Amino acid sequence: MEKIKVVIWGFGAMGSGMAEMLLKKKGVDIVGVCDRNESRVNKSMYDVLGLDRGNRPEVIIKENIEDIISEKYADVVLLATDSFTKNAFDKIKFILENKINVISTAEEMAYPQAQSPELAKEMDRIAKENGVSVLGTGINPGFVLDLLILALTGTCETVESIKAARINDLSPFGHAVMEEQGVGITKEEFEKRMEKDSLAGHVGFPESIRMIADGIGWEVEKIEQTKDPIVSNTERKTKYAEVKPGNLAGIRQRGYGYVNGEALIEMDHPQQILPEKEDVETGDYIWIKGTPNINLQIKPEIPGGIGTIAMCVNMIPHVINAAPGLKTMLDLPVPRAIMGDMRDMINK
Repeated sequence: MEKIKVVIWGFGAMGSGMAEMLLKKKGVDIVGVCDRNESRVNKSMYDVLGLDRGNRPEVIIKENIEDIISEKYADVVLLATDSFTKNAFDKIKFILENKINVISTAEEMAYPQAQSPELAKEMDRIAKENGVSVLGTGINPGFVLDLLILALTGTCETVESIKAARINDLSPFGHAVMEEQGVGITKEEFEKRMEKDSLAGHVGFPESIRMIADGIGWEVEKIEQTKDPIVSNTERKTKYAEVKPGNLAGIRQRGYGYVNGEALIEMDHPQQILPEKEDVETGDYIWIKGTPNINLQIKPEIPGGIGTIAMCVNMIPHVINAAPGLKTMLDLPVPRAIMGDMRDMINK
């Protein structure tokens, strides 16, 4: 069997990380990269990564996806450009119509039927029409605050309520996430943007809550979210952001899913860059009240950067094997690391 052919669309923190991981895997080749950043366009992917090409074919980063993709040119495109389904839709449509599978990092794509049911139906139709599939995934949403919770409920006779928290470090993520989280802005700017509803914060609570509810058979009546600023007392600087004392290092966001008038699903997600600067310990926590009660603690957190990258890379064979259509993590085999030849996981 030929090697699995992968195109990466978006070569920021996540896309370039996926490339580095794929170059360490067996049975897979990167055959194209698309990115709009002028500092990367028309350059060798290997030069941008600072890696030796060896005897691998050259890959030149192109600004326009049309210069890379044609019908069945690749087996899958890893799309790492957007957070919202509406923004990713046209890109996904283009890929699917070229009869290529898609794995998207867009947070809303983890369960697009939660907020964009019509677009979800349309993507499902286009994918089926072209004999390919599309999946949105990542560390969260996609795993920690939804799929992992659902897996734990598999050991329960009954579930009465679910609470979960993810206290994490935003540092590995790129400029788009820093903008969404308001990293570096003043508290006054935070208040203004909250009034205008122009500060996204964590994207994905409605998707995670709907996935959990649908997974166990609860009907969610409404979803509420709150956002509070995490103001830094120290100076913090990463590759993608800089924070002065008194400005935002991130946002603490809470989400509530109501079933039969009660908030049976509760989520707490304080995110900031370099939390250790103020002695904040990261971690992932899940509390399920039911028969039996289940408490899970992972300390420190599952790192968000490598976690998102690995989820996308490790789902490649499952997406290729999937029946055509829109898929979520509920539809596909459990994610796991691929230590052998990726081709061995493809259904013949």
